[in-house]
Amino acid sequence: MYAVIRAGGKQYRVAPGDVIRVEKLATGTDGHVEFQEVLAVSAGDGQIGKPQAEARVVGQLVEEGRGAKILVFHYKRKKQYKKLRGHRQSYTAVRITEIAFDGQSFKAPELPKKEPKVKKAAAAHEPETAIPAAKGHAKKKAAPKKSAAKKAAAKKKK
Repeated sequence: MYAVIRAGGKQYRVAPGDVIRVEKLATGTDGHVEFQEVLAVSAGDGQIGKPQAEARVVGQLVEEGRGAKILVFHYKRKKQYKKLRGHRQSYTAVRITEIAFDGQSFKAPELPKKEPKVKKAAAAHEPETAIPAAKGHAKKKAAPKKSAAKKAAAKKKK
């Protein structure tokens, strides 16, 4: 099940559960976004068509941000003309939660809730028990590790 939608002058093929980056959108109510322009809908098994009835694609706002910087460099040789500009395109990441048309509704599976990590405050306040090496004493070097082939040969000898 998928649909083709238009957002921000571009077309996207989306399925329930997909996360897409579209041009910056005005945030909808409670982080939900509904795409009005549904160009095509596929119910599966190679059937695709323009929706005759009202079709709906609903998404949930995941994040807003700005893309990577693109440098635009204008240059004319022999004329001492150089101009450098940068650009970062704003985007909105949307997770498609539901595609509904013709009385059918296809929903994305719910994501598990992330539990906040618990910081171990007690471990941070304990003093270190290791004693630093005194000056002038050489540190003991660790023995080099044997390769797997040498270990197997040593076992066969025993």
